Amino acid sequence: MRFPADIPDRDRDSDSRAKDVVLPAKPPVHFFPLQSPVVDLFLGQIDYAEHLRQESEITLYFLYAPWCAQSIAAREEIEHVANNLADQVLFVAVNCWWHHGKCRKQRSFFFYPVIHLYHRSFGPIEYKGPLTAGYIEKFVRRVMSPVLYVPSMEKLKDFLFNLEPGVLGFFEFNASPQPPGYLTFFRSALHSLQKDYIDTIRFGVITCRALAKEISLSSPGSVYLHRNLNSSLVYPHQEMNFTAANICKWALDNRETLLHWIRPHGGKSLLLNNELKKGPALFMFIPFNPLAEEQPLLHEIMEVVMKYNSCTQSPQHVEREDVKPFPCCNTVVLPPWPLLSRVHNVCELCVNQSRGVSPLPVTEPHCNFVDIAAALDSFYLKEQIFLNFMSTVRGCSNFLSSYSPYFFYSACCQTVSGGRIASYQDNASSVLSSQGKDPNEKSHIVPHIEEKGQRTSSYDLTSHALTGLRCRTNKTLNMYLLDSNISWVYAERLGASSQERKFAAIIDLKEEIHYIIDQSQPLIGPTLEVFIQNFSKVYSPLRHHLASDTTLSMSGPQLITEVTSSTFRQVVLDSRKNKYCTE
Repeated sequence: MRFPADIPDRDRDSDSRAKDVVLPAKPPVHFFPLQSPVVDLFLGQIDYAEHLRQESEITLYFLYAPWCAQSIAAREEIEHVANNLADQVLFVAVNCWWHHGKCRKQRSFFFYPVIHLYHRSFGPIEYKGPLTAGYIEKFVRRVMSPVLYVPSMEKLKDFLFNLEPGVLGFFEFNASPQPPGYLTFFRSALHSLQKDYIDTIRFGVITCRALAKEISLSSPGSVYLHRNLNSSLVYPHQEMNFTAANICKWALDNRETLLHWIRPHGGKSLLLNNELKKGPALFMFIPFNPLAEEQPLLHEIMEVVMKYNSCTQSPQHVEREDVKPFPCCNTVVLPPWPLLSRVHNVCELCVNQSRGVSPLPVTEPHCNFVDIAAALDSFYLKEQIFLNFMSTVRGCSNFLSSYSPYFFYSACCQTVSGGRIASYQDNASSVLSSQGKDPNEKSHIVPHIEEKGQRTSSYDLTSHALTGLRCRTNKTLNMYLLDSNISWVYAERLGASSQERKFAAIIDLKEEIHYIIDQSQPLIGPTLEVFIQNFSKVYSPLRHHLASDTTLSMSGPQLITEVTSSTFRQVVLDSRKNKYCTE
């Protein structure tokens, strides 16, 4: 054993050098300029930040790491917001990376920067949106005024017809500055911002009793959840305690969201993939200004979405008494079913359109191919009902549509042998004659459902054809909005080339279908309506979009022809030439 005195000086020097291999970190410096309205606690003094927060009504914490690229990029955006709101909001930046600072010792984060907002003692409300000045400022303003005042009928209509779901509370401020239940309602609005920062819920307050009666609120303290298509709801005081958390949960659970915002963060994510798995998706890219008071394009899109999803009758569409039902019929020769293998069922399948989603004056029978196809689908679902037709006696049955409770079908069927099918088609001609049609005209002979020779095989491209289309087709679209200012790279990958950064595409992951809107037309409401209707047709006229590289231009004749997706059909499928494939 060697004692320290016996260790040679050379060994002691090597031991001392081994302890000094880690260079201590440099002390932190100011992250924000000294003249900035942001209070920069670059030494990580989170305790002093808590002291400052007690003196301010609204406080924003910007918790950063000085080496983080996203923190550096967001610094300018935060400073821009602070310059606009410094007289109303306290902005505090804290270095949470400095290992000697209390922020690093007391809190741990998996990413930077982190933005927290406080409304007096309520918080933190974490902001998870885009790190741009416009979006951050909009969110800060929502925390500043979580409840909007609705003083008039015009403001009420603007409040209700909005992309975001709306919750309204009726409180009378005559007796006291804080009527019973108002502070609870106010805190519920803050809870909603804390729960969901994308599909947020707007909260408003009505103080006029006459205005409150317009939405069926009669007693002060009542809370109303507006829904455009389904029945609106009133908060059940008798079933749930009137607490901020319960009001928020009730609104989030029962809200109606027809149009979803998607904001990919740019990194690896399953966000888009998870939405595409839900079914066909319509992605609409628009330049969005979160601080703009008027959004005319967004308003047009919302009207299109409302028409598409309006599957039930509304007060604006009252059924007319002078509209008589008329049948839209088709003779269907059904294939042999398992229990009826030796006979055929011949049915006259009719669609009763007098109870449609949007009743309009009927001038002539309009037999829509898609309606008949939907009727046939519903008819097949009722297969068990018609298995008893084992005689030549004609039997009839009425049944509701599987797509909409406002359409009903009737089927009159009888069992015949194969040789009698033609005679039944003659009987169908007599039915047509009773409807005022000429059975001798070839166009009036009703074909089988699988044939394309329908008298009217396409939708009328009108706004009425779009109304309730979601419930009249099995090609239901989920609709999404993306801000082209921050997500245009995704639009370009989908085939966008517009300089105005307005674009729409439909993607069906299951069917491997990809359509893009006609980019020579402006992205407005009517253009979207036609795009959606064309997609919903049984035989869609839309052309599949194929991603393709441009052909390389080479001088002189080439022995091998380069084929891309745009030239594949005319080159490879040209029957006039012989093709040889080489590997």
